[in-house]
Amino acid sequence: MKRRREEEEMEIVWQTPANPPERHDYIFRNGVRYVRPYHFEFICHVKNRWTGKNIVDLFAKEFRGRPYDYYVSAVKSGRIQVDGETVPISYIVRTSQKISHFVHRHEPPVMAWDVSILQKEPDVLTVCKPASVPVHASGQYRKNTVVGILEAEHGLAPLFRIQHIFCNMLISLIQKHMLIVTSILW
Repeated sequence: MKRRREEEEMEIVWQTPANPPERHDYIFRNGVRYVRPYHFEFICHVKNRWTGKNIVDLFAKEFRGRPYDYYVSAVKSGRIQVDGETVPISYIVRTSQKISHFVHRHEPPVMAWDVSILQKEPDVLTVCKPASVPVHASGQYRKNTVVGILEAEHGLAPLFRIQHIFCNMLISLIQKHMLIVTSILW
């Protein structure tokens, strides 16, 4: 019941892959960082191996995180679209069409520790990565990541990263044309 009340107090915002995280996307409560629930558009383009397949069968086989009936409902309701248009559940996809899947996202919370910048140079950024925060978008996380937090709080979007598996330091390259090989020993 408590979680439901907190969700009702949070305003839902619309996001697409082109929108970077912003400061107002986050809520801090009792040492925990939450992300405001938001609507999100997943975008993919039809691959050659998908050509000629039924839209529902394609999603049920390629994106197994949800049951078949969910995809039937999503296509019927327009949450899954092809080239910006609602299609029937019998629709057969063609090469290079754009498929959009509109979902309502609630990201899991992480600890509200800062992603502190240890050193910032013109081409390299070194930060201290908190233990509960994933580095980049994956699974249920998009904004509650080191990369998302750096974009929201510092306007930085790293291009490459160097990470040592046994430490909590992350080195990100800011310039694409630079290649830096670093070894961090602990």
